[in-house]
Amino acid sequence: MTLLGSQILQYVLSGIVVGGIYALIAIGFVVIFNVTGIINFAQGEFVMFGGMLAVSLNQAGFPLGGALLAATLLTALLGALVERAAIKPAKTASISTQIIITIGASIALRGIALMIWGTDPYPLPSFSDGPPLVVAEAAVVQQGLWVIGVTLLLLVGLHAFFHRTLLGKALRACAYNSVGALLNGISVSRMSLLSFSLSAGLSAVAGIVISPITYATYDMGSMLGLKGFVAAMVGGLTSIQGAVVGGLLVGILESLGAGVVSSGYKDAVAFLVLLALFFLKPEGILGGKAKA
Repeated sequence: MTLLGSQILQYVLSGIVVGGIYALIAIGFVVIFNVTGIINFAQGEFVMFGGMLAVSLNQAGFPLGGALLAATLLTALLGALVERAAIKPAKTASISTQIIITIGASIALRGIALMIWGTDPYPLPSFSDGPPLVVAEAAVVQQGLWVIGVTLLLLVGLHAFFHRTLLGKALRACAYNSVGALLNGISVSRMSLLSFSLSAGLSAVAGIVISPITYATYDMGSMLGLKGFVAAMVGGLTSIQGAVVGGLLVGILESLGAGVVSSGYKDAVAFLVLLALFFLKPEGILGGKAKA
């Protein structure tokens, strides 16, 4: 393989790793939007809390696996708390008002994290040791393989959850027709609570698996949340499959843009993709397809 070809492959592999993170965050946006119609802009803070809690629990003496599981569950509980404390009291308000509430929740959660952890970056140990995987002169670090593997595993688990469990089918019913679901005895309020918890847990996993690569900081969720939102929009905002496609696409384009053009444009790529999407295909790549 030529030098240029190996460089392009390296950018693509790096983009897939980052895109896996964006995909997990985008799925969280999709889950909440399908059930409640709300775009939850506190999603990035769930990413941050997942990473920061995992670091703190590990440093407090928890084994790495236990710290990761506990951080995920605690962040899922945080998502439930946000829904009960901020969203449920405003359930009769307009969707735009509820979205603004999530922005306020995001700012509040970031402020709480700043008071608890300060501005220092915190390292989380890599999940496994070993040399990078080399593919045609391009390399993927061990933690990058964990990112890809965890993303694939969660996709399989979510598909099984939504299609083979009563709770998952109840969530899908609310996504298709909340009034019809209510008439069939499904509590839309409980499904809203579940959607926030599930979404927060997924975002926590994203924050946990990326922390060994980038370190965890109190403001790490701000840009990750925005890029996850772009990925969800690219996929149509109603499809989990679309969220995955959107996440990978944004990640790969971002990596190629940083490598081929300039790293200074890295964060701008996602928003350029979003602007192009609004002009060319406002409904998203998989817009109009079946939900979940």
